[in-house]
Amino acid sequence: MIPTLSGLLETSLYVDDVGRAAEFYRSLFEFEILVQDQRFCAMSVAGKQVLLLFRTGSSTSVIVVPGGNIPPHDGSGQSHLAFSVPSAELAGWEARLAALGVAIESRVAWERGGLSVYFRDPDRNLVELVTPGCWKIY
Repeated sequence: MIPTLSGLLETSLYVDDVGRAAEFYRSLFEFEILVQDQRFCAMSVAGKQVLLLFRTGSSTSVIVVPGGNIPPHDGSGQSHLAFSVPSAELAGWEARLAALGVAIESRVAWERGGLSVYFRDPDRNLVELVTPGCWKIY
C-alpha cells in the first residue's frame, strides 16, 4: 500500500511581471492574494488550492526560509492550466471574459459532454475553463 495522496495543492506559472499577472488573475477570478513580493505571488483558488506566480528567473537559486531551503526551479514558454467550473456557470464566465476584454481563443466540446473555453493571460499562458465531462474522473 502506498501512503495517501490528498490532492494537488499548488500550480506554478512563470511570468515576466508578477504584479501584472497577479492583477490579471485577481481581477478576473477575484482570487485572494495570500503572499506577494517582487519574486512571487501566492493566490487562493476556491479556498483549497494555490496558484503561484513566479517571476521568470527569480527562483533559480536556493531560497532560504525560516524552516529550511526551497530548491531552485524555473520555467519558460507558454504553460497551460485549467480551472474547473460548473456547466451552468460557463456562459457567465464567457460574458465576464468579454466584459474584461479577454479574447477567447478556442472552444472545445468533449466526447464525454464537457466544454472548454481557452484564453491567454498577459504572459501568453494558456488558461482553460472546463466543465464536468472532460475527463473520465471529471
